[in-house]
Amino acid sequence: MSTLLNIPARAVLPRRSRLGAALRRGLWWGVLSLTGGVERRGRLPRGGCVVVANHSSHADTAALLAALDARHSPAIGAAADYWFASPWRRRICRRLASGFPVRRGGGGMEDLLTMAGELRAGRAVVLFPEGTRAQDGALGSFHRGALVLAEEAGVPVVPVGIAGTDRLLPKHGRLRSALVRVTIGEPLPSAVSPEEARDAVVALHARTVAEPLRDSATRRRIAAVVTSRWGVPLAFCWAFAEALSWPLMPELLLGAVCVAVPRAALKMSLGALAGSLAGGLLALHLASAGVHLPAPLTTDRMRAEVRHELALEGASAVRHQPWNGIPFKVYGAEAGRAGVPALDWLAASATARGSRTLTVGLAFAGFGLLMRRHRRQYGRYLALLGVGFAAGLALIVHGWG
Repeated sequence: MSTLLNIPARAVLPRRSRLGAALRRGLWWGVLSLTGGVERRGRLPRGGCVVVANHSSHADTAALLAALDARHSPAIGAAADYWFASPWRRRICRRLASGFPVRRGGGGMEDLLTMAGELRAGRAVVLFPEGTRAQDGALGSFHRGALVLAEEAGVPVVPVGIAGTDRLLPKHGRLRSALVRVTIGEPLPSAVSPEEARDAVVALHARTVAEPLRDSATRRRIAAVVTSRWGVPLAFCWAFAEALSWPLMPELLLGAVCVAVPRAALKMSLGALAGSLAGGLLALHLASAGVHLPAPLTTDRMRAEVRHELALEGASAVRHQPWNGIPFKVYGAEAGRAGVPALDWLAASATARGSRTLTVGLAFAGFGLLMRRHRRQYGRYLALLGVGFAAGLALIVHGWG
């Protein structure tokens, strides 16, 4: 890499390099969006710079690659004795993080200075001056290497505070869902001292951690119910009632609660599934006994279609329900009138309703994770969900009219 010092500036950052940086940024933005989201405050200055940041997690690299502009083609300084100790780690570090090796046991300064030419060409070099991940969130002392590199290249030092990665992927811990926030500070002169650079990063980190998340009061109220002891019973009762007579499908409830609290999606979906199966089984028994429950927003054509399917396929006819728009309660009632055995009905409806309910719940949870940084817009989302559901229901009823 030392030959890079003599390469013309335009040759160091070709279009291919910027494209690779854009692909890496898109990759890590997507990954962090699925694990809780990523937010950025501030921007890097024009031209090359040395980025110094706090370091408490392996996820810090992903956070910076997702947050920093691709036009700077950021390169990450990585511990040579860990990330370059084996061929597969070396490939991962170079390709997914644009990492370059920095020795920690001697020779590290030489490794850093090989990047001076790329800095002059406009690249951002990202370093963690503590040299290792912090154990308790407190920043350690900063080594001088990053500042010597900045002074050698004549570029500014940019402090960055990262919050949330210690919860997302703790040191020696497991991956969890967490929102990651990156705050980019004002550039510091290349002659800045290690203490001044550390103080700037400490202040940014503290400000980022203390900054309250913008949220919706409606979402908080719904989340309080969902995470209480009433959450799963609510999903069960809603789906149970819909399988008998209630006109609003449990998917509407899942669309509201799984976006509000993505981590509760599985238990709420399972509660709704249990309610659907119990309600469908009761609907079958009541219909076989001659009881006719009210079925709003259903049509005679729906019932005729279900009778035809049951006559041809028996209990397995319910497999069409997730796709044709006919409410589950119509299938349950007509199955009872057709004399479908209860156990056959339960097995077939468990497969059909399970595939739909769990897929819908987990899909809304994924959307909720993607939209976590926009939680303050949850009220508008609920309004759009209601309008969309009403429009879809009207189209279904009209189509089967």
